[in-house]
Amino acid sequence: MKYPKEVNAYCPKCNKHTKHKVKLVSKGKARNMAQGQRKHVRKLKGYGGKRAGEKTVKKHGKRQVIMLECQTCKKKQPRVLGSRTVKKLELA
Repeated sequence: MKYPKEVNAYCPKCNKHTKHKVKLVSKGKARNMAQGQRKHVRKLKGYGGKRAGEKTVKKHGKRQVIMLECQTCKKKQPRVLGSRTVKKLELA
């Protein structure tokens, strides 16, 4: 999917539509010592029947998140691109 590098969007700080720079953001790294992650690892241990958390089906795409940066006040805000799932987002 192609998306423009610059869009005209609403800025909550300026309270009007302004030009925004578009940047693709990736998910941050998960923390290994987080409570949920430790619980998840403990659940995967052992010889149990069906192991929780191991998925057989891979997802084919995900909802892309882009970061919009206002060019007048430099405020950044994320935007999820609709309900459409795409494998790759290209800034054109």
